[in-house]
Amino acid sequence: MKTNYVLIDYENVQPDAMAVLDKEHFKVVVFVGANQSKVTFEVASTLQRMGERAEYVKISGNGSNALDFHIAYYIGHLASREPEAYFHIVSKDGGFDPLIQHLKNKKVLCCRSNSVTDIPIVKAANSKSPEEKLAVIIGDLKRRGASRPRTAKTLSSTINSLFQKQLPEQELAGLLAELQRKGLVTVNETRVSYALPA
Repeated sequence: MKTNYVLIDYENVQPDAMAVLDKEHFKVVVFVGANQSKVTFEVASTLQRMGERAEYVKISGNGSNALDFHIAYYIGHLASREPEAYFHIVSKDGGFDPLIQHLKNKKVLCCRSNSVTDIPIVKAANSKSPEEKLAVIIGDLKRRGASRPRTAKTLSSTINSLFQKQLPEQELAGLLAELQRKGLVTVNETRVSYALPA
C-alpha cells in the first residue's frame, strides 16, 4: 500500500480522532506555529505511539502564511523522495487548493481535508453501509478530475484500493453495478464514462 503522508496545519485545525492515523501506511507531520506552546493530549499520545512514523515541525518565525509555506516545502521534499506517496493536508485553509491543483497536474497525489476523519482513505475505512461506501467512491472520483479510470478493470481496481483491498469481490461488483444503475458511470464494452454530480 502507498505511504499516506498527513500534514496537519495545527494553527488552523486541532484534530481529534488522531488514533485513526495509527496504522502502518500513515506518516504524520504536525506543523505547530511559533506562538503555539501546547498540543492536545490526544495528538501527543497518538504521535508518541506512532514513533518514527510521526513528527512535529515547530515554525521558528512569524509571518503571513509562514506555516503554509513550510507545508508546501515538505510536500515538495517528500514527493521528490517518494513520488508514489499520497499527501493529505489537514487544514480549513482553502489557500492550499491552488497548490494541490498544481501538484495534481504534476502527477503528485494530494488532497486537502478539513479534519482527520475527512481524509478519503480514513472515510473509506470507516464506511459501513453501501450508501456510505458509494459516497466515498463518488467523492474520490470527483477529486480525481481528468485522471479518473478509463476502463472498467481500472475502475474496479481503483475502488478496491480505496477500501484497502478489503472488499469481497461480490460487494465490489455490487458497488460498480449501483454506480451504473444510478447513471453515474456508464460502461461501454470496457470503456468507462462519468456523469458525476457537481
